[in-house]
Amino acid sequence: MSTNRQRLDGKVAIVTGATGGIGEATAKLFLELGAKVMLVARSPDKLAETKARLEGLGEFDGAIADSTDEDATAAAVAKTVDRFGGLDILIANAGTEGVLKPIEALTVAEFNDTLQTNVIGVWLAMKYAVAPMKARGGGSIVALSSIAGQIGFPAMSPYVASKHAVFGLVKTAALELGPFNIRVNAVGPGPIDNRMIASLQNQLAPDDPAALREGIEAGIPMKRYGTSEEVAHLLAFLASDESSYCNGSIHMIDGGYIAA
Repeated sequence: MSTNRQRLDGKVAIVTGATGGIGEATAKLFLELGAKVMLVARSPDKLAETKARLEGLGEFDGAIADSTDEDATAAAVAKTVDRFGGLDILIANAGTEGVLKPIEALTVAEFNDTLQTNVIGVWLAMKYAVAPMKARGGGSIVALSSIAGQIGFPAMSPYVASKHAVFGLVKTAALELGPFNIRVNAVGPGPIDNRMIASLQNQLAPDDPAALREGIEAGIPMKRYGTSEEVAHLLAFLASDESSYCNGSIHMIDGGYIAA
């Protein structure tokens, strides 16, 4: 894919969940495309490791914030504005797969933990990005939903509910912020070959996760898992001015999974 048509020169981006597979791939691509990037993560050790791998690619900094911590999230946005002079792009990527159990076996704490990270966390990042984006005259917010934001999966009710909620939040924010030239979209990845899908496979089929993967891949028209880098390219398009009329939608990247 050519990067010339989606250059991010002069743009300032926040990537939450920056130490995960999609987060780091996105930060790397954004730096290569000319953006200045604030890496937001909850683990200081993982953030240090990610920063070391990105060294030399461009201008970036890091901030420690759990996605559910309002004060830390507000501080991360403020640090971005202080460090880089403004904010143009938010990639609300931080999320968790949570615990996989039948509905009747879940505890309130388990259900709530997933919702807090995947819904409240996305909302908080949006909340504090709005003012600096308005000050810039516009911006692009992209939240990570999932194929689980469109369909259901057994034993995954907290995750599925959270990802449906993300899409609802995105649609509402698009209506509110469109008049300020702030576009809000969601991305819906299918199975992506990173830590999260490995966790899901191990929880769903602890005796033979490889067999489960084969079965999942057989149901994907493209017969393979996606990569974090492929998701990053879609995020770069939605972050860039090339997607200037994309607003309020969920953009699937699933190899055709939900088309079947």
